[in-house]
Amino acid sequence: MPVFPRRAFILGALLALSACTPDGPGQQTARSGGPPPAAAPHALDAYFNSQWAMDKLWEDGLAEVATYAAERVIYNKVRRFDYTQITVKEEFNQEFNVKTDSYQRSDMFPVLKVNQFCRIPTDQYPYHFLTSLFFRRDRPVALHKLTTSSQEWCGATFKAITDEGDQYTETYNSYWDKQGAGQRQLPHDVLFEDALPYTLRALRFEQKPAFAATILELQQTSKATPPVSYQARVAVAEAAAAEAAEPAWQVRVRLDQEKENVYWFARRYPNVLLRQTTWDGRTLQLTSVRRYAYWTH
Repeated sequence: MPVFPRRAFILGALLALSACTPDGPGQQTARSGGPPPAAAPHALDAYFNSQWAMDKLWEDGLAEVATYAAERVIYNKVRRFDYTQITVKEEFNQEFNVKTDSYQRSDMFPVLKVNQFCRIPTDQYPYHFLTSLFFRRDRPVALHKLTTSSQEWCGATFKAITDEGDQYTETYNSYWDKQGAGQRQLPHDVLFEDALPYTLRALRFEQKPAFAATILELQQTSKATPPVSYQARVAVAEAAAAEAAEPAWQVRVRLDQEKENVYWFARRYPNVLLRQTTWDGRTLQLTSVRRYAYWTH
């Protein structure tokens, strides 16, 4: 074998080997260690119960798995499918900002993870969506981290949004022209449309609050364009008996004069999302909810 090709072969083999080797200290991009910093207050905190996720219910080692009969318009047709939302407590570490493997760390903090998954059939091929949202357990309003991905026969798209303290940073990679790969900054005192099925559960429902909020549009899509920002109005009312299968609160979110989403939450804790309608035809109707360890086999 000539000398140069042989060196190239050896170098390639070493690179391939290093790619399969678990990262050692300093080989991953990490945040600083130590105790996590205190979360900054959110402009909307007064309308929400900061202790909502501190209930012992979330300490039973199980996950809440809610399944919905769902509809969404794709290619100008209403598609029907099952939609699953999983809510579970996890322990994060500050260094890597993910669920910790070691519980002997000083930088851990509890979060609630919300996974939203669906497989949507179309005439030619299925769409797959998975969104993961994370909230500090004592901060149901402020998003801590979001990742969302879509996969279908045309390609895959991935977006990640992380809380940087005074702003959010979004990193994206998609198959769309002019949206291939990049990073952008997003404002901090906002709500995310993807997070509303969780965040709104923590409202101080009995006070029937009504307030203004900046809401960034749905990220569970295959596109990676800058998210539209809505100056929205949120209002809580008692739901009529015919609107839900059990006593419920109704939350109207008017994004603008022509776009309104409506959410129905059970009056009894933990205020499960019972039903949803949105301006663009996304509907959810709860069919089952139970607590179990879905990760066991």
